Amino acid sequence: MNEILVLYYSRQGSTAALARQVCRGVETIPGMQARLRTVAPVAATTERLDPSVPNEGPPYASHDDLVQCCGLILGSPTRFGNMAAPVKFFLDGTSALWLSGALAGKPAGVFTSTQTLHGGQESTLLSMMIPLLHHGMYLVGLPYSERGLTDTRSGGTPYGASHVAVLSGHGELSETERELARALGNRVAALADRLQSRL
Repeated sequence: MNEILVLYYSRQGSTAALARQVCRGVETIPGMQARLRTVAPVAATTERLDPSVPNEGPPYASHDDLVQCCGLILGSPTRFGNMAAPVKFFLDGTSALWLSGALAGKPAGVFTSTQTLHGGQESTLLSMMIPLLHHGMYLVGLPYSERGLTDTRSGGTPYGASHVAVLSGHGELSETERELARALGNRVAALADRLQSRL
């Protein structure tokens, strides 16, 4: 169980780009692997519309992915200062894992993207942390010893990695945003590795 689950939802590609950088950071820790997964879109209907397998990109996450991995890094675009509905829907379905304590003691981190500056990044990151705290996970952020956190002119917060799309013109991550996303992956994987070595 040396995998970190990098689980995200993305519509325009910015959160997916952050997820790929987070994966690169995870894999800087020897012996650790990233397991990239997404969540299905949701609609205001009782009928499920999504295919069982996405047309492109990583597979949809299952609860088994959460159980099998030694850590979680969760990403969502910002929706009015909160996580997107598909991420919330997936997390809302994890009650059985909460009851069994399956995620307790595992490290976790969060990341987000917004279209605009001051688009609610920090409140979104905090909102994603709340269910992870209920699961008993250890939250990992970005310390100010990461130079990019003080140098950034776009995304990046102590609560997690982030991206501001309007500042890049084409939705591409800035170099600082890439560095901070990799740092988040590295920090969660390093903690998971230390925790596993004590078992």
